[in-house]
Amino acid sequence: MSNIRPIREEELTLIYFLLEKLNLDPIDYPVNENVDEYEGGKMGSISLGGDVNGYVGDLIQAEYVDIDDVPVVITLTQDNNGRLLDLDFWKVDFSRLLEYPVPDKLIFGKTNEEL
Repeated sequence: MSNIRPIREEELTLIYFLLEKLNLDPIDYPVNENVDEYEGGKMGSISLGGDVNGYVGDLIQAEYVDIDDVPVVITLTQDNNGRLLDLDFWKVDFSRLLEYPVPDKLIFGKTNEEL
């Protein structure tokens, strides 16, 4: 079942931060006004409107530790048309995301074994 809703400011902030971390101009990666929540928003993952059958890869991955000390892997993906596809969250214990991450709490460059 689809759960389409307007994108939230905190989501836009995170997406723009991740793009800028890659030295990509957010103007080249327009974000739809409406997004589709995966799993009813439990972990925070959203579809950004790209071609769901055209996944080509991850643009960037970051880690975040939620307020319950459970690691979360955050991945921004793109489709084969160069459009943003997903902002994906994976909380390692599959529990609900308790606090939405802000840019200054993201960790880059760790491996899954270090989480």
